[in-house]
Amino acid sequence: MRVLLSTVGSRGEAQPVIALAVRLRGLGHDAVVCAPPDFRALAESLGVAYVPVGPELRGTAKADAGTVPTPQERRRMIEGTVADQFRAVRAAADGCDAVVGGGALAIAARSVAEALGVPYVYAAFAPITLPSPHHAPPVFGMLGQSRADGPVDAARLWAEDRQRWNALWRVPLNDQRERLGLKPVTDVRSHLFTDRPWLAADAVLAPWPGPPGPDVLQTGAWLLDDIRPLDPELEAFLAAGEPPVYFGLGSMRAPEGIAATMLDAARALGRRVVISRGWADLAVFADASDCLSIGEVNQQALFPRVAAVVHHGGAGTTTVAARAGTPQLLLPQMFDQHYHAERVRHLGLGASLPPADSLRDALGRALDAAPTARALAPTISPDGTLTAADHLLTLAGTAGPTS
Repeated sequence: MRVLLSTVGSRGEAQPVIALAVRLRGLGHDAVVCAPPDFRALAESLGVAYVPVGPELRGTAKADAGTVPTPQERRRMIEGTVADQFRAVRAAADGCDAVVGGGALAIAARSVAEALGVPYVYAAFAPITLPSPHHAPPVFGMLGQSRADGPVDAARLWAEDRQRWNALWRVPLNDQRERLGLKPVTDVRSHLFTDRPWLAADAVLAPWPGPPGPDVLQTGAWLLDDIRPLDPELEAFLAAGEPPVYFGLGSMRAPEGIAATMLDAARALGRRVVISRGWADLAVFADASDCLSIGEVNQQALFPRVAAVVHHGGAGTTTVAARAGTPQLLLPQMFDQHYHAERVRHLGLGASLPPADSLRDALGRALDAAPTARALAPTISPDGTLTAADHLLTLAGTAGPTS
């Protein structure tokens, strides 16, 4: 069997589909990933075929990356990304027996599957991104939205979310569907998500809230089995003292001076710091013996050896830290990050930083959560990709072992 896995987004979307591709290949099947060019080297280093789509995204994390686009600019951006996706995904899908759309911006995946007459699956990476009366939709920072304070009317907000999807995406989507000889879509969100979406998130850390709601299949998180060794310089730093605090914001932008503030907070608590530069190129403190700046790293190898993980609240980082048994401090900015911050607090795995709180106090609360984090770690399942592969092979009508 050959499967196409399509996504558009940062590492939080790309790495899970690459992880599923690796699992499928390990089971003797073929897989190709169609995603932004930023992750091509990672995929190909793992033996996964890769078709890039659209521009590189790394520059979006820079502080000077721009402001919220105007409606006219947004329309042109959407038309461009939809056309790019249809070209790339259609080319990558030749010979495929199934198509997986990972994340909400995989706009072309279902239409291409429909044109080829093969099964399609939509996979979300956090419960809050799927419609439910139990929660409001996440906030997209790129649309200039902000989180509401106090109680919210979830039904009204999901209805507004549906209208926003249709206003932004329906015309360019249907233009491209017409080129493939397909009927127009009336409701974009329902078209993409289907009535049987998958939830690629851990059932303990991020459970589906249950009925009433869509018929959701929760597979568990799609984690890449990372076996890369740590850099010798990082190994030496870890060995030179007590476990440090890890700080990284992944593909997110960084508030001005946040790296220095983080270092000061850790020092006040007697902790050293490992700073992951990330897409925002966080500050490097070359003369600080208690601080090490690093680039790309195997989080699965590093997180069990640090005292706390301070991060933005992406699904992947939150799950890896929880599985490592390491307490967390979340600095959420947008989308599903606020949900993960709430889950970390609810489960007692750490803390998140309220706007008026000090980083030092919040870090202290996170460090105090170490016993709970260690106790919960064994309940985080590592088998999400295996479960997903099993269901995918059944859906495509392919028999064979999946273990």
